[in-house]
Amino acid sequence: MKRSAPSRLSSVGQLRRAAKVGDAASAAMQAVLKPAKSLGFPYRKPSVPKGMVVPPDVSKLGANFETDWARSTPATAARTVLTNGPMRAFVRFIASPEIVGHDRLSDLQRADESPAVIFAPNHHSHVDTPLMHIAVPEPWRSRLVIAAAADYFFDKRIKGTLAALALNAFPIDREVTSRKSSDELRHLIDDGWSLVIFPEGGRSPDGWGQDFKGGAAYLSNRTGAPVVPVFIDGTGSIFGKGMKRPKAGKSKVVFGAPLFPIEDESTRRFNARIEAAVTALGDEALTDFWTARQRAAKGTSPKLTGPEYNGWRRQWALADHRKLGKAGQRRRQNRRWPDLG
Repeated sequence: MKRSAPSRLSSVGQLRRAAKVGDAASAAMQAVLKPAKSLGFPYRKPSVPKGMVVPPDVSKLGANFETDWARSTPATAARTVLTNGPMRAFVRFIASPEIVGHDRLSDLQRADESPAVIFAPNHHSHVDTPLMHIAVPEPWRSRLVIAAAADYFFDKRIKGTLAALALNAFPIDREVTSRKSSDELRHLIDDGWSLVIFPEGGRSPDGWGQDFKGGAAYLSNRTGAPVVPVFIDGTGSIFGKGMKRPKAGKSKVVFGAPLFPIEDESTRRFNARIEAAVTALGDEALTDFWTARQRAAKGTSPKLTGPEYNGWRRQWALADHRKLGKAGQRRRQNRRWPDLG
């Protein structure tokens, strides 16, 4: 049914009136916003001349992640509760650590003011970090900073915040430590904060150790802080690289005697001394103190990096190696069967 002419004219009139109302509302809005348009920087984003390229904003993630707040009094108090409560319970359940060698730090503990220390352990698992938080004795445990990989722990805001709060983690580039990170770590040590730095730079990819990098030796040379070598055994089979979920087992943490930088000693030579000390502690963890020291004196200590050959023979040797340590004493092997007469 066709609409009449008056009806069509009425519809057109309604559309025109609606358009006029819309135009009036738009004009009123522009009148309200006109003063704001005349405002410049800092109320509005600064204008950019034609032909100029504005560099992107510097990322606040990774090595630029801000962690100073994690060493404030409230954050330190919260971390102390977390370390002595849930974290300690988790580590004891998942790793059942045996900790030896605290007596080798007694001279530093008896000092009038215990100096800041750089702990340098080997690294096979994510369990190593909370394990060190539990194993390091006082007075260093309450003022302990963990040097953590910036590209892993600080790639997201939430992850970085949790790492900084729970572990007092500090982001470092594991490939090349920047001047900024190095200076900040030196300031932390000068302020009395001790440091845990994994000289291997990351977790072992195949269960054997990796060559040490010179970060701990460099910082010790620059600050005078002693380096305490540490060997961690058993965590690679608990939650090593590539494992989807942890498996409860046993672990052992062996602390060595502090190493002090020698005058005119290069970072490379000091780093070699640190690696040799951790190697000797690894031998001690699998044998005994006397045997390990005899081998160290002869230069025959088994290498942390394992045998030179590759492939299945390397994995076979790793299995035999783990049988000698805590990894060969898993909880399920310690069951007590009833005496049936």
